[in-house]
Formats: sequence, C-alpha cells, structure tokens
Amino acid sequence: MKRIVFGTAALAAVLTTVAMAQARSTRGRTASSPTVQLRETSLGKILVNSAGMTVFDFTKDSRNKNTCQSISGCASAWPALVTSGTPKAGSGLSASKLGTIKLSDGKKQVTYDGRPLYLFAGDKRAGETSYVGVKEFGGTWYAVNAGGASVNVRDSSQQQESSGGGW
Repeated sequence: MKRIVFGTAALAAVLTTVAMAQARSTRGRTASSPTVQLRETSLGKILVNSAGMTVFDFTKDSRNKNTCQSISGCASAWPALVTSGTPKAGSGLSASKLGTIKLSDGKKQVTYDGRPLYLFAGDKRAGETSYVGVKEFGGTWYAVNAGGASVNVRDSSQQQESSGGGW
C-alpha cells in the first residue's frame, strides 16, 4: 500500500513539474514588443500581458529592481515579463508608466510605474486571479491596476497596498 501511495505522489510531482515547464515555455517567452493591457476580473481591472495572463508585482522588490532573480527557485515560479523591444500600453494605460530594467542575465524586464512585472508559471487561463495575495519567497504577489498600485485580493474594490515595494 505504501508503494502505491508513494508512486502516486511521485507521479503527481512529475506531472506538476511538466505542467509548470510547459506554462513557462508558452508564457515566459521574450516578446519583441509586448502589450500590457487592462482586463476586467473579479478584482476589477488589472494589468495582463498580450495573451491576457495576469501580471504581478512582488512586495520584496524596490523601485526598478527585481529581487526575485536572486532568490533560489523564485524566477522559475514567477518568471519576469520580458521583452526584446519596447513594451506597448493598451487602452486605459499610461504609456509613460511603462519601462524596462536590465536583469542579471541581460534580458529586459517590463515595469509599470517602476514596478517589475512577473507572470505566474502555474496560471492556466487568461485573467486568472487565484494567485493574487500569495505569500512566497519572502514577499507577497499582487496584481497591478492602471494607476500602478497593487491590487489586494482581500478587497475586490481594488484596495491599494501602500506597504509594497517601497512605493
């Protein structure tokens, strides 16, 4: 009986790893000029990437600085939204708030109002918000609104976090 339980757990771990790798390969690619857009969700309007996937900020980051890349395992679970070109602002967003920072591997990460933007490797569908407010890697992961503020999952009226990332 123990062998069956172990085998099932091992299979589940392998399938989870494969699913996360596939998610990273399809959503973690460098876009030449990604468009950051607004999408209506259960949390209100939040920023998403060109494929409609929720983008996140990390409270452990400081303005224009990616802290995740220096934490073991963080960048695998929360890949940076990267670009090889200039990011574009979708309708309702301020193009002047979009920017990029250079990562340690030389890639350019998209920022919004100085906040480095990330995807979640486990997202399965566009506009998913179930990971908003997750505490991992020493900080909290929030969605971002058009004003550039963190969106707190506990308040669907888009309460803004003032404690995140030194903003």
